[in-house]
Amino acid sequence: MGQVLHGSARTTAALRRAIQHSRESLQSLATRYSINPKTVAKWRRRPAVLDARMGPTPVSTVLSAEQEAIAVAFRRHTLLTLDDCLCALQATIPHPSRSALHRCCQRHGIRRRPLSEDGQSPPKK
Repeated sequence: MGQVLHGSARTTAALRRAIQHSRESLQSLATRYSINPKTVAKWRRRPAVLDARMGPTPVSTVLSAEQEAIAVAFRRHTLLTLDDCLCALQATIPHPSRSALHRCCQRHGIRRRPLSEDGQSPPKK
């Protein structure tokens, strides 16, 4: 099966490997393979021949693991709204933001308040 490259890729893994193992100058390799000398320099610096990840970092979080555990346990136990949880957790977690708390709840699958046993949402306080 062939290698899948993005639309503007000019090099393959085999070509990158050849660039890394070659002792020729940057300019001579660039003219031979019809690529920019900066590309040759980039692939010489890299330890592997795989493309680097271009998307967002896996998980961006402001809260630590312990703070996330506190927030999740509090939300599951009290069944409060996000704004009420934010106000209550300000004493425990220094400078929490509403968006950080929302992302934390989304990651742990408690974005919405859980339904009661009879299938109705809990009464608003």
